[in-house]
Amino acid sequence: MDLSKITTDGKAMYLAYDHGVEHGPVDLIGRSIDPAYILDIAVKGGYNAVVLQKGVAEKYYQDYKDKISLIVKLNGKSRLVEGEPFSGQVCSVSEAVDIGAVAVGYTIYLGSQYESKMLAEFGRIEEEAHKKGLAVLAWVYPRGGAVKDDASPEITAYAARMALEMGADIAKIKYCGSEECFRKAVEAAGKTKVVLSGGAKTENPADFLEVVENVMKAGGIGVAVGRNVWQSEKPLEMTEKIKKIIFKYS
Repeated sequence: MDLSKITTDGKAMYLAYDHGVEHGPVDLIGRSIDPAYILDIAVKGGYNAVVLQKGVAEKYYQDYKDKISLIVKLNGKSRLVEGEPFSGQVCSVSEAVDIGAVAVGYTIYLGSQYESKMLAEFGRIEEEAHKKGLAVLAWVYPRGGAVKDDASPEITAYAARMALEMGADIAKIKYCGSEECFRKAVEAAGKTKVVLSGGAKTENPADFLEVVENVMKAGGIGVAVGRNVWQSEKPLEMTEKIKKIIFKYS
């Protein structure tokens, strides 16, 4: 699959803004409640793509479609329902194409008792998206009663491997705590590329930048970052610091 529409020299920097579904407005503090503010950062910061749910994409992306690529997230769940996680499809591949997407993303909660439903749904999405020429990203997040430590080296590598086995072009996975264990995850992903899931905002920005450095040293191709940028007091400055790290490995 050609990833040139969402990478530069094989490296990737995505601004993620699909948080409104799973997190709600609690994480969209200050100006980040406004999708236009996020899209402005994405364009001015030179991101390869922005990640949006379909409603935000429908209502805001058209003003930016000639300026930045779009990845539409196809499934979602709220944070209000307790128990084993399940994130069902809420947007079709065809609808994503109509909105302007060049790639689609889908979350698989590996280890949930509902993982088989998500794997089956992802399989259908992957088949259709590739037929239409879209890249497919798998958010693989180990979660549920069967998962005791979602950041262990073993489970992180399992998440990366699942993305490869399911046909994803890019795996979006969480950091496992060290360059060494992330390298093992990248190896497990094989020819599927790996990007870091940025996660919650760190108290010290330098800590997040160190993680990005380790991810790139380990063979990752970049990051899908949200809160560590748009919750920052100076998001474009933070963007430049992240970009400097990622693209020095080109």
